[in-house]
Amino acid sequence: MPGRQAKVLSTYTMKRALAIAGRSTTPERDRAMVLLSIRAGLRACEIAGLEWSMLLDARGRLGRTIELHDAIAKRGSGRRIPIHPELRTALERLRKAHRAAPYVIASTRGGRLRANSVVNYFVALYAKVGAQGCSSHSGRRTFITQAARSAHRAGASLRDVQLLAGHRSIETTQRYIEGDTDAQQRLVRAL
Repeated sequence: MPGRQAKVLSTYTMKRALAIAGRSTTPERDRAMVLLSIRAGLRACEIAGLEWSMLLDARGRLGRTIELHDAIAKRGSGRRIPIHPELRTALERLRKAHRAAPYVIASTRGGRLRANSVVNYFVALYAKVGAQGCSSHSGRRTFITQAARSAHRAGASLRDVQLLAGHRSIETTQRYIEGDTDAQQRLVRAL
């Protein structure tokens, strides 16, 4: 990624962002938007274009995965992303509150939110939190970093993280992963 990378969110920053989102005028939508970023690793354009049909099973209930279509993903990188339990709860609440909208993250008028509006939402949210250097991409980078750090415990590999991120190259995925100096010290001591 050329230029400056978005910061990885701390646990404190994530909790504060979710708390602020929960106190907005559209709390169900805003919490779901934050969780789609940090628990599913979606880009702003993917959050904006996500439709309920990509989340529902054949019976019309919330499924187990997000079926992200190529049409809304960067460079046609559609993929399946398992739905995190915290995200599932937020999506179920959002669906109950706004059943009529075809888009998961709809504008206050019920139409599709533009990707730029999602980006602006995160800029304002992280400014309220006081998280300098954070952007709409920070949740995605946090998701990828956390997935990479947890992969071995889940029996997964960096390739699985690459597929969840929708990257064509493992090198791109590696650039997203934040290093941890404390973990590096523990690793060397364990050798």
